[in-house]
Amino acid sequence: MPLRLIFMGTPDFSVPTLLELISHGHEIAAVYTRAPKPGGRRGLQLQPTPVEEAARKLGVPVLTPKSLKTPEALDEFRAFDADAAVVVAYGMILPQAILDAPKLGCYNLHASLLPRWRGAAPINRAIMEGDAESGVMVMKMDVGLDTGDVAMAERIAIPDNMTAVDLHDRLSRLGADLMVRAMAALARGGLQLKKQSEDGVTYAAKIDKAEARIDWTRPARAVLRHIHGLSPFPGAWAELAECARENPALRAGQRIGRAWCGAGRSAHHRLRRGGDPHRRASARGQGPDAGRGLLTRRAAESRRQIHLTLSYPAKAGYPVHRGFSVEPIGRGVLDRPVKPGDDSRTGN
Repeated sequence: MPLRLIFMGTPDFSVPTLLELISHGHEIAAVYTRAPKPGGRRGLQLQPTPVEEAARKLGVPVLTPKSLKTPEALDEFRAFDADAAVVVAYGMILPQAILDAPKLGCYNLHASLLPRWRGAAPINRAIMEGDAESGVMVMKMDVGLDTGDVAMAERIAIPDNMTAVDLHDRLSRLGADLMVRAMAALARGGLQLKKQSEDGVTYAAKIDKAEARIDWTRPARAVLRHIHGLSPFPGAWAELAECARENPALRAGQRIGRAWCGAGRSAHHRLRRGGDPHRRASARGQGPDAGRGLLTRRAAESRRQIHLTLSYPAKAGYPVHRGFSVEPIGRGVLDRPVKPGDDSRTGN
């Protein structure tokens, strides 16, 4: 039996769930999303959210309230007389009165294996911390931060070559299917809920740009996971001091690693002075070794600071800016500490 739903979501991650619910016959009474923000090349044009764009193409009413805590917002929400609300990365806290308004409750799609990584950035944190797996869960919402009872879950492995955008896209599609199954079970009265464990609770705090800095003294696998977890946003960065005091294992002229993007793609390396976005040296390439380059101590000495980013062109019109992968020049990924004078990190 189709349900009458209110959908609440904002970014690209939310769109597949909205489309899947509609394609399976559910009635979307209204879509709630965040208000348009200034964007475009000059930042003067208001940019609607991806969810708003999708909803308007489908002729679904769109609301962008600044708050859900006013009596007017509650009355408007109740007036849709929804069976349930589906919430996917909405970006606004739902007060208890809103949670109580739909007949069957509000259901959230969360991109982690709860109770691990409650909060704002579960995809990034799972990769950055070296988790072996991630997943999506449908939970019935309460007033806590991702503390509601869990209805359904799906898991996927996180290989070392998976970036945040890769995991984002996989979980977005997987979550859409999971929410459709959850709403089907809810409609027939068979959705079972299970309380979250009190063990293993961790919080995925919003990514701070300051923590995007690469620590080259960490094991190579940890560096790789750090970079992949911050790709495409905000992107990892590094400063290589002109002297080796930050990492005594690095000597003048010593190669410390490679950075490149996927084989056969066009790459763009940008090396620039810290705080100077206009002065940069560039290298472009095509083919299996596209964009491959060495970071050297000599380069650090000549520029004092190096910011290196890597990107490749968009696929299917979707703008992608991929962080760079870092591995030792030798074989494999080293997880042991590098001692001063040890050249094995460089393959020498």
